[in-house]
Amino acid sequence: MNRIKNVFRLIHIGLWVLFGLLVALQLSQENGHWRTMTLGFLLTCLYVFYSHFILLTQYLGKNQKKAYFGKLAVIMLTGPFPFLMFHYRNLDAWNPLIEHYIMTLVTSVPVFVFLSWLARVTENLVINTIKKEQLEKQAVEAELYYLKSQINPHFLFNTLNNIHTLVYKQAPAAPEAVMRLASLMRYMIYESNATTVPLSREMNYLQDYMNLQQLRYKKSPVVNLEIEGDTASCHIAPLLFIHLLENAYKHSPARLEPGDVKVSVAIKENTLTFSIQNPIGKHQGNKLEEPGGIGLPNVQKRLALLYPDQHQLEVNNMGETFTVTLKIHNLHLQVHEREAHLLYN
Repeated sequence: MNRIKNVFRLIHIGLWVLFGLLVALQLSQENGHWRTMTLGFLLTCLYVFYSHFILLTQYLGKNQKKAYFGKLAVIMLTGPFPFLMFHYRNLDAWNPLIEHYIMTLVTSVPVFVFLSWLARVTENLVINTIKKEQLEKQAVEAELYYLKSQINPHFLFNTLNNIHTLVYKQAPAAPEAVMRLASLMRYMIYESNATTVPLSREMNYLQDYMNLQQLRYKKSPVVNLEIEGDTASCHIAPLLFIHLLENAYKHSPARLEPGDVKVSVAIKENTLTFSIQNPIGKHQGNKLEEPGGIGLPNVQKRLALLYPDQHQLEVNNMGETFTVTLKIHNLHLQVHEREAHLLYN
């Protein structure tokens, strides 16, 4: 906000310097005492402008009209004095003095009263608009933080349940599951704090999660993962796909065959397409979310905040299979904008 106020100060200085040069140029062609006349006229203009400017700062938006108009009358009546003091050295010439006083009071003073009002209203409008944008940005960031904070406990709760099953069955894979969980949590706690991460790193995170889930199955990988395009050159918001992958496991049958869950990631023409398909378990009753689940609603809210008017999320329940397709457009443009934001803030 101080930067905006400094910009307005520079604008004021620049305009007054330009105005002073124009007045001096005009008077120098008409009068031999143009220096004193220019100085006197500028002092009158500055006095009227900033006296009213400060007055508006004190009373604008407040219901104190009598006090405002009383002080405004004093400013206007005393406004011509600086010009007259520099223009006339002989104060005995009352008639010309009164004539120039009235002329200045009627012509110049109202103009600079209006200009000071216009400047004050304009600055207030700009500052209030910036404040509003900052408040809206803070509200969005707070909501994003809240939505992102839901991911960690939700993910940890589900994964610990899976590890508990392995430990209960005394499965040899239990220690490896704990180590994989530690690796996943390290990414979630430290690396995911950035505004964006390389898509390749996010995909490594998803693959680690798949490997952790695969410990529950003795068969070949139950997830068929296909990646097309350069994932290292694309940046996205972190932890954007984990809920979709969790839901695919959670709402699939207890026994999955190899390749039952299909995940594809493709980057084409600045568009990222993430698709996931899983069979629907009969015990699920075709429900998309369990009581207290936060998967799809969380993803939808984060997408609305992070990529407004820039994404498409399609959810299809075909009876036997459940498919979610997410498309995010103009990602390369978004990358440059986000990188610039990180560099300068």
